[in-house]
Amino acid sequence: MDPAIAARLADLVLSNLATPWPYHSIAMLRAASDPIAPADRTPMFASSYDWHSSVHSHWTLVQLLPHLDRAQRDVASRALDASFTAERAAIEAANLRASPGFERPYGLAWLWALCAAARRDELAPLEAIARERMVAWAQTLPAPIRTGEHSQSMFAIAMCIDVADREDRASLIASARRLHDADRDAALHLEPSAYDFLSPSLGTAWLMLRALAPEDFARWLDRFTPALGRGGTPAPAATVDRADGKLVHWDGLNLSRAWMLDAIARALPEADDRITELRESADLHLVAGLASLDDATYAGTHWLPTFATYALLSMGSLPALPTPSSQVPRRLA
Repeated sequence: MDPAIAARLADLVLSNLATPWPYHSIAMLRAASDPIAPADRTPMFASSYDWHSSVHSHWTLVQLLPHLDRAQRDVASRALDASFTAERAAIEAANLRASPGFERPYGLAWLWALCAAARRDELAPLEAIARERMVAWAQTLPAPIRTGEHSQSMFAIAMCIDVADREDRASLIASARRLHDADRDAALHLEPSAYDFLSPSLGTAWLMLRALAPEDFARWLDRFTPALGRGGTPAPAATVDRADGKLVHWDGLNLSRAWMLDAIARALPEADDRITELRESADLHLVAGLASLDDATYAGTHWLPTFATYALLSMGSLPALPTPSSQVPRRLA
């Protein structure tokens, strides 16, 4: 990753992790004595607006560490050390054990990804809970959750596949195939919904490329969304209000579409006629998503750095596109 971009993203994440308020808490209280304040209830992930954003902000910082200069890397490492203590992990684990449905699937998928990336002994109890719950949830899910927000099942299962061991990966892939092998005629033309930060259709394909060999995936994609890559690939979405916590989701949608389109192109057989269009659209979505950080408010900056980091690392580099200068992300250039 470009060092200047990594530094900018790390600055945003470090600022998020030092911002305890506002905080959107989701808590099941069973008694008047139950702790309410985030610092008491979930002390490891008590900033960055909400629990799942704090989890994946830590993931982002872990991923950015190798791309930072020594001074910023030291600051980031100290921030991670302050969060990842055995005492805080024990309180987080107790909260998770008391709330079986807490942050499932989105937050738990990011928690598993964080634990796998950080490789810290203190996080082992949290990883065990996330792994057990997500595998069991995928096994028992009776139908996909085809939303464009946090409850989407396809995104969460795909994230878990990427960090699972061989046995859990096989189970998660079996769940994906059970849920999606017969899918056809996706309503990509009806997307996006106003609050989407994930595409239900692209998210399904992004999951299934992990479950099928390239030739099988190409045939499945023909049935699922035959126009994708053949004139029916979506254009970047235009966010209308970056101060609105829901409407700003389209900035993240552009970034998640970027990495999903790119991954779909990579998963197809080498001579597939859809690859060029998919890659061009992925690059356009990436540029649009990164440019959004210039005008972002905290409604976006508390989570968009994670999506930007994921897109940049999974896609490899910034695209060289003949875009107007107004579309180039000034703070990231």
